[in-house]
Amino acid sequence: MLNEAVNLENSPGTGEGPERRVRDRGATERAILVAAKGLLAEEGFQNFGINAVARRAGCDKQLIYRYYGGLDGLVEAIGTDLGTWVKDRIPEDAGGMFLLTYGDLMERLSLLLLDALRNDPLMRRILAWEISENTEQVRRLSEARSKALALWLERMRRSLAPPKGVDAAAVNAVVIAAIQHLVLAAAAGGQCAGLSLKTPKDWEKAATALKRIVRGVYG
Repeated sequence: MLNEAVNLENSPGTGEGPERRVRDRGATERAILVAAKGLLAEEGFQNFGINAVARRAGCDKQLIYRYYGGLDGLVEAIGTDLGTWVKDRIPEDAGGMFLLTYGDLMERLSLLLLDALRNDPLMRRILAWEISENTEQVRRLSEARSKALALWLERMRRSLAPPKGVDAAAVNAVVIAAIQHLVLAAAAGGQCAGLSLKTPKDWEKAATALKRIVRGVYG
């Protein structure tokens, strides 16, 4: 399917007119972005290059320069896509839960984030890079993810406020760090500090502990 879109993009004699060519360009751009994200998730930045992305997308590498301006532009596009990731994986509707307090909000965010990170190999890669690689590319992806998450929280909290005397920024940072470490530890060895993280029941235990921590601070 992706190759078909790219082949159409590379075929000037299709005779389909400007509208078809524009549509094919959009498909090709998406194919390149999907290929780039897949390559990053599987191989990391070590094998991330124009030629490798082009091979995976099944397109001429010149299309990557044309549509994204090269590797830096492609990384920028992936960063932009992370904002969409937050919206898709961490929906802004309450999901049937009444968000009456700041504790309600943080419980929902924590559980959604835990589930989202468990099911996204690329995001786990980015989290690992954040603590192990200090490169411009990693910083850009990290900043895009952090900004999108902060905007989600700002939109959702509305008039909800944490209890007086609680440094919410510090507490939230620790909670999010704990979630991220649980997910990374599970991916690496299936456990964290003696807590097994292999089965749905294991993750239910982790989620219950997370809720108790959040409620212990925010009520």
